[in-house]
Amino acid sequence: MSPDVKAFFDTATNTVSYVVRDPQGTACAIVDSVLDFDQASGRTSTRSAESIIAHIQAEQLQVQWILETHVHADHLSAAPYLQEKLGGKIGICEQIKTVQDTFGKVFNEGTAFQRDGSQFDRLFGDKDSFHIGQMRADVMHTPGHTPACMTYVIGDAAFVGDTLFMPDFGTARCDFPGGSAHDLYQSIQRILTLPDCTRIFVGHDYKAPGRETFAWETTVAAQKAANIHIGQDRGEETFVQMREARDATLGMPKLILPSLQVNMRAGHMPEPDEQGDVMLKLPINKI
Repeated sequence: MSPDVKAFFDTATNTVSYVVRDPQGTACAIVDSVLDFDQASGRTSTRSAESIIAHIQAEQLQVQWILETHVHADHLSAAPYLQEKLGGKIGICEQIKTVQDTFGKVFNEGTAFQRDGSQFDRLFGDKDSFHIGQMRADVMHTPGHTPACMTYVIGDAAFVGDTLFMPDFGTARCDFPGGSAHDLYQSIQRILTLPDCTRIFVGHDYKAPGRETFAWETTVAAQKAANIHIGQDRGEETFVQMREARDATLGMPKLILPSLQVNMRAGHMPEPDEQGDVMLKLPINKI
């Protein structure tokens, strides 16, 4: 089965969110939503989420799932807002518990912060499956960028999050806590065992040099042939050396600190203080 896929590109964070629809009905899933956040003012808005809501309402779709490919470090998730407006269950990899334990310590969250993934409605394990209407979705654990990265294979479409980018841009960084270039290589090889015609939908695009437009859809065959980091059967050691050298030159995403605090809570803000104010922490020299 070939799902209908509608992409929503957020220019502020270069994130691509998706609405994935059962072509034989009205059931759909939302993948990697965005809550707009202005770090300078500390203000949020739901502009990006409202675009998704408007599309779903116009098409009279029924949201069954709100899926996260991983705990994003470059944007805040709008999952709770979308769930409130549209329904659906919020799902993520069961390894979220590892991420929560790591960053619970970084942000000194104490015992009040649950590290068991209970903020989410469903924790997926490798090779789990679920349905969106009549469409079967299969789950692949694809760590490397983070320990909790997942690829959702829905019919002939694979939603890979930050594991792979467009062929002319390459692959994801692996230098966040819990990341591993070796794991990323093995995860990518697993994705590339899917049929060559499988459509790959990436989580971000940054327009590689020489390309004039943003893009987010490619195929397994195109990745095998042309990905600048792993194409043409590049070996693991060569890839790892390249990836680790490249990562050493990269700065941290500008929204990493607010994003991690919110996304490890399934998109919820930290609990308000006694005055009802919500605060995010700024750990010094911790990441």
